[in-house]
Amino acid sequence: MKTLKIAIQKSGRLNEKSVELLKNCGLNFENYKSSLISPVSNFPLEILFLRDDDIPEYVQDGIADLGIVGENVIQETEVEVSYLQRLGFGKCSLKIAVPNNNDIQNLSDLNGKAIATTYPVILGKFLQQQGIQSDIRTISGSVEISPGLGLSDAICDLVSTGGTLKSNGLKPFADVMSSEAVLIGCKTIEDNHLVQELIQRIQSVLRAKETKYVVLNVHRDNLDAVTALLPGVKSPSVVSLAEPDWVAVHTVIPERDFWDRISQLKQAGAQGIVVMPIEKIIL
Repeated sequence: MKTLKIAIQKSGRLNEKSVELLKNCGLNFENYKSSLISPVSNFPLEILFLRDDDIPEYVQDGIADLGIVGENVIQETEVEVSYLQRLGFGKCSLKIAVPNNNDIQNLSDLNGKAIATTYPVILGKFLQQQGIQSDIRTISGSVEISPGLGLSDAICDLVSTGGTLKSNGLKPFADVMSSEAVLIGCKTIEDNHLVQELIQRIQSVLRAKETKYVVLNVHRDNLDAVTALLPGVKSPSVVSLAEPDWVAVHTVIPERDFWDRISQLKQAGAQGIVVMPIEKIIL
């Protein structure tokens, strides 16, 4: 049986979440900070720890079968890979930012301006689509200080909270693209049965993070009203309690509308609501 190889970030903002995801999939391995390869003891898989900029090309060239990397890196490197699963972490936006006290008000005002970035490919395509001609200046690291040094009129960089922009006297001006961590694979690799099993494990972990397991008590007179609010994975489970007129209802609720749904359940007669995390959901 061929051993798969998956490339993840050696250090940086996606490393910790990537390692956590793989471990939650039941994979046993050591997160060797000083090593490039870590074998998985209970699955035919080896983990490669690489620079994030190198991951897409390693996957494209078949050196790694799979990779976890930010979508922004994939777009910037212009590689030919398969998107297998969006992972829901590492979310950020690539934005154009300008100094607080400048005269740039509209996108057209960027014509003839110098923009510093570490993403010249993505920025170039965006500006072309907008019909704007700017001087793109490629800088590696510390892009946000370039306007203050007189190197550029604006910047294009990844933004998570906006704190770095604010501390450097900059403000977001235009959204270029949104990004998150993505599981990618070399072409046709998704047909591999081991890859399918790994994707199933990843999806079960992601589903669990998006839902809560809920157990509640309700009088039978209010059961229909409560169950109408609880679709569950397929349908709620109803269990009789010692008191003949009461039942316990077991279900899952999506995280995105959890508190609104809890409020509705209480109004419908639910009592003794217990909420628990879910480790995995396998459909």
